[in-house]
Parts: sequence; structure tokens; C-alpha cells
Amino acid sequence: MQNTLIVVVGPTGVGKTELSIDLAGHFKTEIISCDSRQFYREMVIGTSAPTEEQLSKVRHHFVRFLSVTDYYSASMYERDVLKLLPELFSRNPLVILTGGSGLYVDAVCTGIDDIPDVDPAAREKYWNLYRREGIESLRIALKLLDPDYYRIVDLKNHKRIIRALEICETTGRPYSSFLKKEKRRRDFRIIKIGLERPRDELYTRINERVDRMIGEGLVEEARNLLKYRHLNALQTLGYKELFEYFDGKITLETAISLIKRNSRRYAKRQITWWARDKEIRWFNPLQKDDIIMYIETEVLRQNQCTG
Repeated sequence: MQNTLIVVVGPTGVGKTELSIDLAGHFKTEIISCDSRQFYREMVIGTSAPTEEQLSKVRHHFVRFLSVTDYYSASMYERDVLKLLPELFSRNPLVILTGGSGLYVDAVCTGIDDIPDVDPAAREKYWNLYRREGIESLRIALKLLDPDYYRIVDLKNHKRIIRALEICETTGRPYSSFLKKEKRRRDFRIIKIGLERPRDELYTRINERVDRMIGEGLVEEARNLLKYRHLNALQTLGYKELFEYFDGKITLETAISLIKRNSRRYAKRQITWWARDKEIRWFNPLQKDDIIMYIETEVLRQNQCTG
């Protein structure tokens, strides 16, 4: 049997964790997490990381293996996953990768441009600029340093602008000069499964999950991370809204409402990201038997084509 990576993607709250654990149990294999927010051991409740019970059912990789003070990138993730996969394939020719971080999934499936590590001082410089003066100052800086990337970047996404600026600062070259978009060949097959639900149902699940997080202690988890709020890992929904609450700028009720709204918006962006990938076969998470049959059929078909 050809080594095959089963990639399970979909928006936040759709049910990737539960379905992936069921699939891993059926195929007797292991799971590689591809949710960049679940990498950090201090961020458990706010990222809906797999529970201890779930982790005990199936062996997971890349869950809670970093501290929020550690630097990590999609290119580093690509390197580490590709290094791990031969070991996993030696135990089972089928391995599951699941998560909602589109850039990280793409890094494993098709490769990511070789972008150098950044100088921490450059990162701190532009995050400080953003905190002092807002996103407009970042836009002006990017337009000066890399007008080509300025024309294509989402100018509402401060993280992507900062990423480009810190690379410009570190290397002395425009960030756009590193973006070759060359698809790399892998020595394993890839089967992509997308999970979807009706929009109203998905949003209800997201709202209910936020309420569950609050009940499980998200406010206290965020309070314990307040001293790290300047770090990139904490520039994420569920935490930044509560930091505003701790600052006295909004009420707790408003913070919870914003977490729900921003989570729904994040899910919408994820759906848009995955819609561009025509290799994904879409299912409702409740169609577990159909998903298993599809995977088995695809594996058989690919083996026949190889044979």
C-alpha cells in the first residue's frame, strides 16, 4: 500500500477533532495536529485543544509541544512534519493530518517558500508600531518597503503585514522576492477531506463552544497569560478580547459576544480559503461511514494506478 496522508480540514467548530479520532481509531493510525493555536501548552481552553481523554484514545503529534514564548512558523512546521512522517508511515501506511490552519496544511501538502527566520528585534519593532499607531502605520511602511506585496496583501490583516515587514527588516529584501509559489512533489499520496455543516448550524455550534470555554475557565486562562499579550501566539481570538476586558475597556459580556462574533468571522474566512482547493471532497461530519468508504476507495484506486 502506498503511504497516504489523509488531510481533514474545515472551519472552526465543525467537528474535525471528533471525526479525526474516529477515523484514526478505524484505521488504527495516529494524528498530526495542524491547528497552529493548539501548538501552545499554555493555551488549552481557548483553542479547544484535544482533551486528555481524547489524547488517550489516539496518539497525537504537535499538540501542546511549544510555549507561547517560542518562535514557530509554517516553514518550521513543514520541516518537522516531513521529518516525522517516515516514522509514522513505518507503523501504518495511512496517517491523518487535521486542523484549520490553512497555511500550515498547504506547507505540508505543497510546500512553502524558503523564508528565513526573522530577527526578534524586528518583530518586536513592528508589533510595537502596531500597538502605538495602529494598522495604518504598518500599511505605510509596507508600501515603502515592498510595494509589490502591498498590492496583493489583505490590508486589513495586521499579522500578514507585520510578517512581511519583519522579513524586509531582517533580510534587507522585499518579502515578495521570497514568494515563488513553487509546488513541491511529495513521496506520499494525499487524500483531502473537507467537513462542512449548514451555516446556521455551524454558527450555533461556535456560540455554544464559546459558552462552554467560559464555563471551563477561559477567563482565568487568559488572565494567567496577560503578561504575554505582546507575543505573537497571543494575538488570537478568545484571548485578545478578554485582554480588552482586563483593561477595563469593555465588559465581560461584551468580550464574550466579541469572541463569538470573531469566531464566526474566522470560520467564514476558513471556508473561503478551503473553497479554492478543488482536491477537497466535502462531507458532513455525521457521514462517517461515507468518509471511510471514500478514503478506502481512493486508497485502492491510487494503488491500482501506481501498480
